[in-house]
Amino acid sequence: MDAPMQLTKHWAATLDDYAIDLAWSPDGALLAAASGAGPVSLFSATDGAKRHQLPGHDQGTNCIAWTPEAGGGRREDQSSSQLPASPSRLLLATGGQDGAVKFWDATAGQHTATAALSNAWVEHLAWSGSTLFAAAGRKLAALRADGSVAHTFKDAAKSISALAAQPAGGCVAAAHFGGVQLWDADDFVLQKEFPYANGIHALVWSPDNKWLVSGNQDPSVHLWIPETDVELHMSGYESKVKHLSYDHTSRWLATGGGRDACIWDCAGEGPEGREPAMLPHEAPVCAVAFQHTHSLLATASLDGVVQVWSPERAKPLRATVKMPAAATKLVWSPDDALLAIGSEKGAVYVLKCEA
Repeated sequence: MDAPMQLTKHWAATLDDYAIDLAWSPDGALLAAASGAGPVSLFSATDGAKRHQLPGHDQGTNCIAWTPEAGGGRREDQSSSQLPASPSRLLLATGGQDGAVKFWDATAGQHTATAALSNAWVEHLAWSGSTLFAAAGRKLAALRADGSVAHTFKDAAKSISALAAQPAGGCVAAAHFGGVQLWDADDFVLQKEFPYANGIHALVWSPDNKWLVSGNQDPSVHLWIPETDVELHMSGYESKVKHLSYDHTSRWLATGGGRDACIWDCAGEGPEGREPAMLPHEAPVCAVAFQHTHSLLATASLDGVVQVWSPERAKPLRATVKMPAAATKLVWSPDDALLAIGSEKGAVYVLKCEA
């Protein structure tokens, strides 16, 4: 039952700068890797061949986000003119230090549109159905896939530090120092506002849409149930909490914030008052990522170690690999068969996870 797993190298590639963001295409055929210098490489999942290199943003790329699969997210008219014209067309959005969002046809490797937001860096992107929410400084905008602006929101009180779209659609959460705002993803009206008297580094929704969680500077983790306005708070972390991930059942919440990955049980009334499971590391945790439809959790620490765990097991550690540099990003492929790792030294590794 507790047999170790094998993490074997499927392929590896090198970028021209550190890997600032990674994202699998919805069909799992391509891995997009953004370098801090600006270019975005599109690699074949099968063999790591570079299909296209997009120029990205001249002053540097910060974030990337694929359009969701047709039929994913909100239930809406998928024939909308806001969506790409061809169902086989893969569209990638990028945000950069030039204050712009760019859209790319990943199949053809071509730039299709640009939306200029502000002089501030575009650091956060989140798709909700066919609408892309983009944050630059205090500005939040809702963009269509053709680059046109659907709505510009009132400036936040402070710079927006995290965005998270509700998995089932309906609203997008935007955090800034002092709180979180929930915006309706269709009508763009403010649904709710939750004060929080500190900095917020990360946001995540549980897959069942019940919990909204923030990782904080204080350092702590805060949970809201927006439907009922219930709030929970867990403190005692060693450092700022910048990394959060939910498992597909919405029961287990993984967090960084020190030399242990904490696993909170969110069943029933939630984790407040419960002792978390602690997954130990020799160095501070720098990334956590649960699989999409299976139970494995990948974690990375600043010493270059990447580990795979089964949190529900008595002996949770399943596999360990040592990478040449610390990971900047961990992302599972849509079918959970491959784990992509971006590193501080610009390497991208794709590992197979096998029992």
